[in-house]
Amino acid sequence: MVDPEVTERISVRRAELDDLEEHLVKQLAEVRAERDDLAAAERVLTRMGEQIAAERAVTAPTVAQVGGKGVLLIPHRAPEVTETVLPPEYQRILAAVRDAGGPVTVRQVGEAIGLDTGVRGKLEPLRGKLTKLADRGWLHKRPDGRFAVRP
Repeated sequence: MVDPEVTERISVRRAELDDLEEHLVKQLAEVRAERDDLAAAERVLTRMGEQIAAERAVTAPTVAQVGGKGVLLIPHRAPEVTETVLPPEYQRILAAVRDAGGPVTVRQVGEAIGLDTGVRGKLEPLRGKLTKLADRGWLHKRPDGRFAVRP
């Protein structure tokens, strides 16, 4: 015959283990839910990081090597790209064209930014920069050779 005291101890221990199991199952469910939340947050952060990197790649001025010398490339104009991505010299040129209020010649832009317009050699590099800005969508080059700001 089994001792009633031993049976009682076994019943008490079984109840303790059942309570512990219930607590552990609940805790495991909470841990799994938190791990799922962390995995979702990780995916969102990865996606956001990729989007930010892609945006920076589009908007950041790119430096290329030409003849061993670093040359700054002008990004194409896009709705999410502001003119602050342009080098300061190009920003000054763009501001001079904008301040003119209408189509301007290379000479007029040169005068506005303080170049010696009497020297042709000073205007040709400026013409190249204006053309580059027009090619990238920042300015509009008119058939008569004058430049205007794009709306």
